[in-house]
Amino acid sequence: MPPVLLAAGLAVLLLLGGIVWWVTGSGCGDRRTVDVTVAPELAGLTEDLLADVAADEDACVDPVVTAQEPLQTSGDLSALEADALPDVWVPDSSLWTARAGKATLDQAGSMALSPVVLATSRAAAGELGWLGLAPTWGQAVGSGRPLAVPDLAASAEGLSALAAVRTSLGGDEDADNAVVQAVLAAARNASPSPADALTAGTGGSAQAPLVPMSEQEVYAANDAAADSRLVAVYPAEGTPSLDYPVLRVGSPSGEEDEEEAVEAVVRRLLSEDAQVAVRDAGFRGPEGSAPPRAGKATGIAEDAPETLSLDPAEVQGLLARLSSLAAPSRILAVFDVSTSMEAPVGDGTRATLARDAAKSTLSLVPGNYALGLWAFAYELEGDRDWVSLVPTRELAAEVDGSTQRDVLDDQLDTIPGRLTAGGTGLYDTTLAAVRAAREDYDPTAVNSVLVLTDGTNEDDADGVTLEALLSTLAAEADPARPIKVIGVALGPDADLRVLERIAEATGGAAYSAVDESDLQTVLFDALRQRG
Repeated sequence: MPPVLLAAGLAVLLLLGGIVWWVTGSGCGDRRTVDVTVAPELAGLTEDLLADVAADEDACVDPVVTAQEPLQTSGDLSALEADALPDVWVPDSSLWTARAGKATLDQAGSMALSPVVLATSRAAAGELGWLGLAPTWGQAVGSGRPLAVPDLAASAEGLSALAAVRTSLGGDEDADNAVVQAVLAAARNASPSPADALTAGTGGSAQAPLVPMSEQEVYAANDAAADSRLVAVYPAEGTPSLDYPVLRVGSPSGEEDEEEAVEAVVRRLLSEDAQVAVRDAGFRGPEGSAPPRAGKATGIAEDAPETLSLDPAEVQGLLARLSSLAAPSRILAVFDVSTSMEAPVGDGTRATLARDAAKSTLSLVPGNYALGLWAFAYELEGDRDWVSLVPTRELAAEVDGSTQRDVLDDQLDTIPGRLTAGGTGLYDTTLAAVRAAREDYDPTAVNSVLVLTDGTNEDDADGVTLEALLSTLAAEADPARPIKVIGVALGPDADLRVLERIAEATGGAAYSAVDESDLQTVLFDALRQRG
């Protein structure tokens, strides 16, 4: 064969081979999706790291990265079935693993470190004499400077800082009392929010409060500012760190390609490339190596501080004691079960989405919350549009050998099977729920009605109108027994404007969850809405 023809034939074969390789995914059969849930501050760099994991690892894997607050993920791990959970979870702290219920978690390593510090302005730190001589945790909290305490249920930084104060003061009952007093003082004195405290710190105010936050947050805030006025204060006896554990979720499936896909993702998150990425973003490497621009320009120290170890069990005990300080909530939850809730969402329906989000959220709220459950649509019981599924009781209350929390969990499972045709009696149900909640009023709690619906009022001519509902709510309002309505509009067809008007009339709030990924966040915020 002439050389030219031979070369041409080889070129065709190589081209065909390349096409076959491209079509078949370089030898892959079924590609495996690996769901990776990470703390929000890691989301962007994790997506970048995993964008080419299939090529780098020669693995048949399609990673899907979801940014979610660790509190929400821990709730999912406690409440949802295995197939609804991520394959890999990277929260900001190992402390969250103690709140993940019975979920199987296997730590592969740490993706990053970020010490917990007390942030304030450089001017305030100088006025307090802390630029040359670091205070202890106890001295810092007792300095008289306002402390912006984050939401301890949701903030590993805030909880770690208070646990460090407790350790610094001896870890005994007196230390517990000191921490409790600090939290109560912050509440009584209307201390600024962490966001406001951060604004004062970055603005350079010499009166800036102290706010517990991660070192990386200080780095990022200064990096985004025209000049670096925020500074990280590292207490003298050391500080706990957010350790960003890389956790495999669930037991191995036994399917080799699935396990290898997960391992390919894990290796990538613990790789040298990952270490470069996290340090560039202001985190420390797992061994404490500093970000490349550590120093005065970014407000953080070049050398890693001493590590102050915390006992997760003791930290959870502290959280329980602090949580008991807050006034409980008493909530009557009212769920739409009209047939429109059959609309498909993701791998399920609006009804299954509402069920799963509610079950996850239920696992997060403390036992001194009181919750009840109604379902509503159109004429569910005679000419009534609603039915009571569970009376309102504290979640820790014993009910026929079980607990209120478990009874609610079981009844939430029935929601998808209760869907009923005929319309939605939103206005009649809302009025009845407010009246029922007022009859059941607890003066020691924040009392409210939570209404979740995906539609609009579709009652018959005998039903109350919106204007009649609003005027009746106003006329029946009792300042000694206030009941606020919290509306959750699920999906694009829900009438958010109507829910806003009802909420406004009762001092409540209205939320929109158009995207399926919004619902759990919205529902959790709604359940904790203090108003």
